Amino acid sequence: MRYEPIHHSCVFDVARAYFLHALFRSYRGDVERYLKYRRVCLTHVSQLEASPSTYKLIAAISFHDSWTYIVHNAEDDTLPEINDIPPVGGSTEESNSSHFDKKYELGCKPSDIVCNRMNQSWIQGAPPVFTNNEAPTLSRALDALSCAIRSCCDQANERFRMMAKSFGADDGNDGNMCTPTTGAVMRNQNELCSRNLVMSAFTLLQQFESSSSSQHLNRTLHTVISAMDAFLEGGDEDEDAGFTDSQIQSLLSVCNTIIEHPRLLYSGGPVYHMISNATSLLCHLLNAMHSRLSLDSQAGELEIALFEEVLDTFTCIRKVLMNHRKKLPAKLACHWIPRPKNTHLSSNSGKGVPFIDLGETLMCSSRGCQGFVLMGCSPCVAAERAQVSEQRRLNELKKDDTLADGKSNEFGKELHDLGLEFDMDDDALLNVLSRIIST
Repeated sequence: MRYEPIHHSCVFDVARAYFLHALFRSYRGDVERYLKYRRVCLTHVSQLEASPSTYKLIAAISFHDSWTYIVHNAEDDTLPEINDIPPVGGSTEESNSSHFDKKYELGCKPSDIVCNRMNQSWIQGAPPVFTNNEAPTLSRALDALSCAIRSCCDQANERFRMMAKSFGADDGNDGNMCTPTTGAVMRNQNELCSRNLVMSAFTLLQQFESSSSSQHLNRTLHTVISAMDAFLEGGDEDEDAGFTDSQIQSLLSVCNTIIEHPRLLYSGGPVYHMISNATSLLCHLLNAMHSRLSLDSQAGELEIALFEEVLDTFTCIRKVLMNHRKKLPAKLACHWIPRPKNTHLSSNSGKGVPFIDLGETLMCSSRGCQGFVLMGCSPCVAAERAQVSEQRRLNELKKDDTLADGKSNEFGKELHDLGLEFDMDDDALLNVLSRIIST
């Protein structure tokens, strides 16, 4: 019997459906099934031709992969095994030079990207969509941000590794941990350094919005770009806690956007984690401003007004984040951020006491996120706080497991039973898919 080839649009719809299912699983904290459905999605993407819709899907996968990348600290061995779903077939080498970018050492076709062995768990290395000038503008911007986030994660991991090494801790790795992303950035520093990638993403976003007939702004991308601007900008010693005026404005803009549109916290990728980290930077800013204003009885009205504006923003964004955090599985939660102390600028009781004690922060498991809370700490204090926070996080995970077992109340039991039904259906579907892909 002769079978007609399946139309491109049908294969694309199937690939997108599996990726959406993977997203659903990741929102429940089920990384194993996220990886399985993601791999099934890539299997179908490998059959697609180069088209705008295909590159949009790959860019979306790359951006959400950056969330997995930072949560698991770019360590493959921390990911669950998914050997029952075979890797996407293919070779990392491309014989056709017209489809192989020698500068970035990667293939540009969808099949080249998803069949590359280093992209089986998460897309890494040079951003494959961003470097392709024929890809859609918005997709290139999203892929550029994904690479910038991965690069920042690699830098944070390296700092923590060097800090542990200085204390004599042996992590089992000799020399620098050069990931594919770090290697690509080092070989193409001018084009792929984080700062330049963010600037390129902003330029591409402007081009898209200027050429689009729609007046709707992509708030998620604007928020991510503003957050990355604030994270990557170096401060001056004359500014509060090393923050520049533009950095403060970026932080306030990011937080105010989320206050007005809290649904953006449910966006794919590490958006929620980036907002938590921006809030942590507001804590450092408030501590520095409070310390200075408490000592300066002649503080100007502008300085006091700025402090009050930042404090109002922090209070609101903290409430939004804490409400969002309560709805998440413990393994997906980012920082638990402490409240400010009940001290006033004119009170002597606040002198010598931090306005917001970041030592009480229940930190995220990601070393990249921890760096925002521990900035300015000595290595010894940072290591101690990280250890205490990790123990508190493990206790929170145990409580979350108790709720999942339905031991707290009937509502928790109903959710647990419903989850079991979904899990059994998924297991049956994945078993069928694994046999189909294997053959």
